[in-house]
Amino acid sequence: MFSPQRRMVFACFAVALLLAGSTRGDDSPPSFYRAINLNGPPLTIDGRAWEGGDAKDFVCKDKAFENQNVELTPPTDANRARMIRSSRWGGNRLTIQNVPAGRYTVLLYVWEDNNPETYSVSVNGREVLRGYNSGRTGHWERLGPWAADVSDGKLEITSRGGAANFSGLEIWRGEYDGGRPVEITAEDLEFFERRVRPVLVQHCYECHSQDSDEVQGDLLLDSRPTTLRGGVTGPAVVPGDVENSLLIKAVRYHDDLQMPPDYQLAKQEIEDLETWVRRGAPDPRRTATKIKRKRIDVAKAREFWSFRPIADPAVPTVEDAGWAKSDVDRFILAELERRDLQPLAMADKRTLIRRATFDLTGLPPTPEEVAAFEADSSPDAFARVVDRLLDSRHYGERWGRHWMDLVRYADTAGDNSDYPIPQVYRYRNYIIDSFNADKPYDQFLREQVAGDLLPAANEQQRNEQTIATGYIAISRRFGSIIDGYPQHLTIEDTLDNIGRTVLGLTLTCSRCHDHKFDPLTI
Repeated sequence: MFSPQRRMVFACFAVALLLAGSTRGDDSPPSFYRAINLNGPPLTIDGRAWEGGDAKDFVCKDKAFENQNVELTPPTDANRARMIRSSRWGGNRLTIQNVPAGRYTVLLYVWEDNNPETYSVSVNGREVLRGYNSGRTGHWERLGPWAADVSDGKLEITSRGGAANFSGLEIWRGEYDGGRPVEITAEDLEFFERRVRPVLVQHCYECHSQDSDEVQGDLLLDSRPTTLRGGVTGPAVVPGDVENSLLIKAVRYHDDLQMPPDYQLAKQEIEDLETWVRRGAPDPRRTATKIKRKRIDVAKAREFWSFRPIADPAVPTVEDAGWAKSDVDRFILAELERRDLQPLAMADKRTLIRRATFDLTGLPPTPEEVAAFEADSSPDAFARVVDRLLDSRHYGERWGRHWMDLVRYADTAGDNSDYPIPQVYRYRNYIIDSFNADKPYDQFLREQVAGDLLPAANEQQRNEQTIATGYIAISRRFGSIIDGYPQHLTIEDTLDNIGRTVLGLTLTCSRCHDHKFDPLTI
């Protein structure tokens, strides 16, 4: 079972989808919050005071490591080098406590003192970097920036995978692009403007600039901060380190990383980019650009089929007014008359009870039920048959099946193991009982998404509402692993099922990009 907090995510998400927009923090400029030299003394970097490893509210039980003799790549100033060469490793769990609520930006200094390691980094439980390669001995990077919302008073940075050396932690209030001032000589500026910028504009901006119709890989190459930050695969450029710059690997057509995808740059263009990176990637484009997310046209979104309000259509007029006994009959007859068709004769009573019984219970009527109905000449005979069928437990079994199909109910787990789930029948019975009790639809939904969080009048109701969360318990699983299970896949798949079942929306596409058809943006 998921935690109550995780289940609440689904309920909040379903409500949030109905608001055609997204909530963001305020637009005030970012400000420096604090920075910590994780395994060293206080010092000054980029004109800002860094705290030492004994900083207040900083908790880390990882092993300490220091080697000030390693030559760093790329070279850097003395204080930054001192901080980088002294690090924490082993478990890699850094915690900053007593952080005021709000949005923050985290930047993390890492380095490699030995052989390359591959690891992933998470901030407050959200994976922000996957499969990072630490590079050769001496290689260092300032990873990030990564946005994090704090509501519980702490920022926690963790790693998973190979041995990671965490050296320094830089934290800003608000959303900070991570840019640092860089001095550019006249010679560097001329080289960039004549040999680098034209290549980027001609071959990269179509897919990697703020003016792109759809930015690929969340990578913007039209400013220095975004180039250094990189996209989903990491920083595009590591100043001074040609071999570990993904941009250079891409234009060299390194393995499967090949950019531009349809042709390779000219040899001289590749060499110019290599020279630029080797010189420290001097770049006058200091203002970070931003991906222009598509905004939803609220008025247009409300025209989406599942958002349109339900309206009573006007009842049509018909020629044979005597045939129709209800408004439903008039709609049917109007269409028949439009097509020049005649309605069939009234079904006999035997056919009528068979149809009603199959429709409402999925079972045939018994001979005794047929005989009783045929012998009943009262005007409300058929209405009483329908009432009897609706009162039958078989009604919930028949029509609850449709809901079970929507939520993908099964008595076994499916996938490659397909093992039986011993208690899942309780959720099945909950659905049947809800249909038979004519439970209000909104209550039916709330109980399945967050029933264990709802108030209950008594123990019986509490148990029923808890059983309703079987919807979450039977969520799709991916693979058979236990340790390190990719829980996010199950959560995302369940969210998509909620969207399809309740909102009439498909959410899968918007996990990675703006939806092509439904009114959703990432």
